[in-house]
Amino acid sequence: QGRAVEYGGGSVQAGGSLNLSCTISGIRFDDYAVGWFRQAPEKEREGVSCISHNGDSTFYEDSVKGRFTISRDNNKKTLFLQMNNLEPDDTAVYYCVAAEEYDFCLLGVIRDNYWDQGTQVTVSL
Repeated sequence: QGRAVEYGGGSVQAGGSLNLSCTISGIRFDDYAVGWFRQAPEKEREGVSCISHNGDSTFYEDSVKGRFTISRDNNKKTLFLQMNNLEPDDTAVYYCVAAEEYDFCLLGVIRDNYWDQGTQVTVSL
C-alpha cells in the first residue's frame, strides 16, 4: 500500500497562488496514475486532477481548468499541483492519491489509505 505525504497548503487571499507537492512511498511511483482530490466542509469529496503514469494524459475538474496545473517528476517520485487565481470555493483539504490505472483516478476508485492526511487550503476574500 502506498503512503502519501502532502506539502504546500496554507491560507491565501483570493487571486493568490499555492503549489502543492506530494511524495508517495510504498509503491513503484512511475507505474501509477496519480492525482489530487479535495473535500470541503460538509461537501462530498471530489476529484480535482489526474495525470497518467507517464504524464501523457491529464484531467481537470471543470472549475479548475485554466487555473490549476498538475505535473509529476517520476525521478523524484513527486506529484505537484500548481494552483493559480485561487477562489474561496477552492477551500478544502487536498489529498494526493495513486491509482493502478488512470481510469481509476478519473472514477475515484482510490484505496482508503490515501485519505488519512491531506493538506488544508484556505482561500479568503
